Amino acid sequence: MGKRPPNPSDIENGLPPLPPPARPPFRPPLPVPWYAWLVPLIFAANFITFAITMYVNDCPARSDECLLFDVLGRLSFQPMKENILIGPSIPTLRRLGALERRLVEEGERWRLISCIWLHGGLLHLLANMISLLCIGMRLEQEFGFLRIGALYVLSGLGGSLMSCLTDSRGERVSVGASGALFGLLGAMLSELITNWTIYENKCTALMTLILIIALNLSVGFLPRVDNSAHCGGFLAGFLLGFVLLLRPQYGYVSPKHIPPGYDMKHKKSKHKCYQHIFMFTSLAILLAGFIAGYAKLLREHTRGSDPFRDVN
Repeated sequence: MGKRPPNPSDIENGLPPLPPPARPPFRPPLPVPWYAWLVPLIFAANFITFAITMYVNDCPARSDECLLFDVLGRLSFQPMKENILIGPSIPTLRRLGALERRLVEEGERWRLISCIWLHGGLLHLLANMISLLCIGMRLEQEFGFLRIGALYVLSGLGGSLMSCLTDSRGERVSVGASGALFGLLGAMLSELITNWTIYENKCTALMTLILIIALNLSVGFLPRVDNSAHCGGFLAGFLLGFVLLLRPQYGYVSPKHIPPGYDMKHKKSKHKCYQHIFMFTSLAILLAGFIAGYAKLLREHTRGSDPFRDVN
């Protein structure tokens, strides 16, 4: 079928029939990058939130030693002896939604999300936002705003949950987007693992990424840094990467890109078996972790509100 009938003159002269014409070359179109708008929006939202925080803080109303009072007025910063990160006071952060286990257990669950939009100071904000642009822009261009937005928020929630669960005394006041940013780093690692077949310099990319992650995690050992939020966000992002950042295996071509009548030999499936195993296993672990952690917070609050808890 599709072959040219032999020419009678060729048969008479004893010549073999001509071979069928070669198939025209076919190359699938290159993927078009997404337009990144969500990461810049998150960037702007964090700076706007910080400005609102400083306005609510109103340092000049309580202190005569505010930093840059002549330039910023009401938006000036607390004295360095109170906040070395150049920012607001702790009571202001607590009032606007900082993470504190005692308040979360008392019913203010919204703090698990609100804390990732607050920052302890200008230095804290700049460090996180530079990291957001360096990591988030490329991820959004490759995977789109919906996946990266969900990854950012859920990783931040995972970091907040881990921070609460490891704060046994309930005295920690935690703010910052570091948990969400570590989630993006964790997702980059799981994306590299699950989409292993499409990378050329696999080992180089893996070792470079592991080195970057190790350097960032080492910052968590500095004083007054909530490393539990970093670890929780990284773990949540690592598991989410297997679920949200799944790509077709190398050599797969979508049916909508195959020309009509073109017969592809050795057509590949969209995903490999191990990719599905990683995805479902990670999703199960992630759901179990979130449910167990949230249930533990509720259980601790119920136990703490029992008036007979100290009675034997």
